[in-house]
Amino acid sequence: MGTTEFAQVTRPHELAFGLRRELVDCWVTVSNAGGAVVPHGVPLPPLSPRDVEPVLGRIVDALDPQQSRLLVATVQGVLAGWLLLRRDPHPLVAHCGVVNHLQTRTSFRRQGIGAALMRRVPDIARDSMGLERLGLTARSGLGLEDFYRGLGWVEVGRWPGALRVAPGDDRDEILMSLAL
Repeated sequence: MGTTEFAQVTRPHELAFGLRRELVDCWVTVSNAGGAVVPHGVPLPPLSPRDVEPVLGRIVDALDPQQSRLLVATVQGVLAGWLLLRRDPHPLVAHCGVVNHLQTRTSFRRQGIGAALMRRVPDIARDSMGLERLGLTARSGLGLEDFYRGLGWVEVGRWPGALRVAPGDDRDEILMSLAL
C-alpha cells in the first residue's frame, strides 16, 4: 500500500467530477458488500449508482466550511475511504457534530483507512468547526461498536431492534459519543 493522503471538501465546487464518481462507486460497492451505509430514502441493497447519486448530490450541495464537510482518504490518487462530518443544525446542539457514512472501499479494507479517517475527525471538528462533541450511530451485529470504542468513542444508548436489515433480522441502532 502506498502513502495515504487526506483531504477535506468543504464546498460543492471543490468536488471534482472524478472524485464524485469514485464516491458513488465506493458507496454502492460497500453497501452491496454488506456494509452498514445504506442511504436513507433508497431501497436496501443491491444498490446501483442511480440509487446513490441523488443522496450524494444532496450531501455535496449542503457542504459548507462551518456546517458540513467530506473527509476523503486516497492512496496513489485512488479513493480509499471517506466520511461526512456535519454540525447539528438545531441551536440547542449546534456545538455538537455528527459523523456519517464512514466507508472504506472494499479493495482497501483491513489497511487502517477507516481508523485513520476517524482519528482525524476530532481535530477537524474541534479546530476547524469549533465543535465540542461528536455523535454517530452504528448498526449492531457487525462489531462496529468495538471498532469505535477502540478509537475512544463511548456507547451512550441503544435502540433495540430499530434497524430491519431483512425479514427476521432486526438489529440495534447503537448511539455513540466522543467529547472533544
